Amino acid sequence: MKTIEELIEGYKSFRAGAYKEQVQLYRELGEGQDPDIMIIGCADSRAEPAEIFNAAPGQLFIVRNVANLVPPFDTSGGLHGVSAALEFAVTALKVKHIVIMGHGGCGGVGACLSAAEDKPVGRFIAPWVQLLDETRDRVLAGNPADPQTAVEHAGVGASLENLMTFPFVKEAVEAGSLQLHGAWFAIALGELKWRDNATGAFENI
Repeated sequence: MKTIEELIEGYKSFRAGAYKEQVQLYRELGEGQDPDIMIIGCADSRAEPAEIFNAAPGQLFIVRNVANLVPPFDTSGGLHGVSAALEFAVTALKVKHIVIMGHGGCGGVGACLSAAEDKPVGRFIAPWVQLLDETRDRVLAGNPADPQTAVEHAGVGASLENLMTFPFVKEAVEAGSLQLHGAWFAIALGELKWRDNATGAFENI
């Protein structure tokens, strides 16, 4: 899809196809949402969570940003888009699962690696991906064969750790009403790896 005209044609196809076939579902969703799963994924156009998980409208509460990052809990001034969505998902929607989903060839992780060579990328990208600096440095200290993938995997773990700095997340996890998960999608292969929270290793689904 390259043009706005194609975008509009896509909408027309949706109205004639998917919407028409699921009109009752959309009418019900018009009354409210009740997803059990929140996905925090990357903004990358190639890693679409709903497509990857074959999810219907209303089944996933999705937040996407550069490098699928969750910042640590912070009550200082500023605009906290991810934190606001997280708060809504956990305290209002009462989601039962949160999945941090990274992916191969992540440009945000690439920008973080570039910054390690004193080549920051972008006015807004560089400070955002600084959230990964400590994780990146720890990974690079181990001289991994594939630094990009290693940091992508470790970044998922870092975001899972940051989730637990939010009091309402920690409380829900400890109460047993919320579970946290990590995943990583290999775009070219169409393969999903799931994170073992005990070891931090990613295993093929």
